Amino acid sequence: MMQIDLWKRLVIWTVVAVGLLLALPNGFYTRVETSNDARAALEAGGVAEGLEEQASRWPSFLPSGLVNLGLDLRGGAHLLAEVQVADVYESRITAMWPEVLALLREERGRIGTFRLQEGAPDELRVRLNERPEMAGEAAALVRGLSRPVSGVASAGSSDIDVSVEGADVVIRLSDAERAAMDQRTVAQALEIIRRRIDEVGTREPTIQRQGSDRILIQVPGIGSASELKEIIGTTAQLTFQPVVTRTDNGDMPPGPGNELLPSLDEQGVFYVLEQAPVVTGEELVDAQPAFDQNGRPAVNFRFDPTGARRFGNYTAENIGNPFAIVLDNEVISAPVIQSHIPGGSGIITGNFTVEESTQLAVLLRAGALPAGLEFLEERTIGPELGADSIAAGTTACIVAGIAVLVFMFLSYGLFGVFANVALLVNVGLLFGLLSLIGATLTLPGIAGIVLTIGMAVDANVLVFERIREELKTARGPARAIELGYEKAMSAIVDANITTFITALILYVMGSGPVRGFAITLGLGIMTSVFTAFFVTRLLVVLWFERRRPKTLEV
Repeated sequence: MMQIDLWKRLVIWTVVAVGLLLALPNGFYTRVETSNDARAALEAGGVAEGLEEQASRWPSFLPSGLVNLGLDLRGGAHLLAEVQVADVYESRITAMWPEVLALLREERGRIGTFRLQEGAPDELRVRLNERPEMAGEAAALVRGLSRPVSGVASAGSSDIDVSVEGADVVIRLSDAERAAMDQRTVAQALEIIRRRIDEVGTREPTIQRQGSDRILIQVPGIGSASELKEIIGTTAQLTFQPVVTRTDNGDMPPGPGNELLPSLDEQGVFYVLEQAPVVTGEELVDAQPAFDQNGRPAVNFRFDPTGARRFGNYTAENIGNPFAIVLDNEVISAPVIQSHIPGGSGIITGNFTVEESTQLAVLLRAGALPAGLEFLEERTIGPELGADSIAAGTTACIVAGIAVLVFMFLSYGLFGVFANVALLVNVGLLFGLLSLIGATLTLPGIAGIVLTIGMAVDANVLVFERIREELKTARGPARAIELGYEKAMSAIVDANITTFITALILYVMGSGPVRGFAITLGLGIMTSVFTAFFVTRLLVVLWFERRRPKTLEV
């Protein structure tokens, strides 16, 4: 006789109840989303009017996890950015000049005087004035500054190439170092973009590398592509550089080792600065919006121990000298150092609004982009298109569900009704799992759900057909049901395992929408097998125990 132990029945009903409870918030999506946002704002210290009321729109004792909607369902912004990897070559080679200068100064007795020449942006060209025949000796000294390139593919390679051209010693980055820098630059840009977008609190962004130097950015819920570009498009490269002079001549040659940068606040004013910064934003560990002593918006900053030591030493040695704070090649402030500044903390002032100081703090906290971005493609998807996609997907699911329900009822009668109940439970469990793991639902994901609905009854069809065959042997209804489930199990497991392997390969090898389809398909397979083997069987057993039929109509 058929028998399912009490503890097994309790486990089955518990799993079903928990799954449906996790799926429940998706039936009240807007209300739950509003409540979640209000609670997050309250936890962050928000005091806006109405937050408490919005937070109470969904009971706190109920689950509040939602299936996140992707860009094609929610609307948002899409950007394809190309990282200008060549930008880092110039900054990298320029940063070597203080080290080269200190080394050659120590050997001035042998090689004579020298000076930095104008050259290509990605090279250092040092000319020997008195003893050009010592250029080879100077080049050998500079080669001693080389370091091995990090990376397995570049093992044994040097990071710089030093050559002699007449009386000039020319220093360039090696090809191996450039390739390694390209990899690091794109990886660092991708991580910083991710941190900047996360700082703003957006939901489920898609940020992934495409090709060798491109990054795809898709953020649901953002109003426009220009709004997204404001968040990530600024490099936010902060440097603290010594001031050589101040001028109103924008065409003034800055001289070797210097650069001419405009003032952000003072129209027509330019500063000649030493190119090599004392401290950069890379040593920054924190930045917060604040107000200066006059009540104007500003940004407080704090360096790490290395940056704090360098910042403190420089301010101690240069009291009375101006010191430029440069953001993205614009001088936002050039205060005179009044005293030694220990501790590595300070304040950035300027003509900021509160919003600008907050955004600057976010950018500095997330870190500086190592190179500029060129946006090759930008697209804004309106929420109306997302609503249309949801409506079309919902219609497809309803049509597919009704067709399957009608077919099962006409084909198997009461047993088809049991399969239909299990199908509805299956869809609920699928949404419960998606909510539990915080998955993002896209249009391909909806296609996966529709496919799951169509496949969900496959296992039941196999079982019911086996029961029909066993009834022909006249072994009785109970034995026929029992043998039907036993003999159909191997076929069901084999079919679903092969499909699950396909979904797994799609998830591992694919990206973006393909992964969304693979997730819903894989989870749908698991819920389908569970409902077919356990939920449908339990319903059949409960009915059989109550009615005790002498014959079966399958």
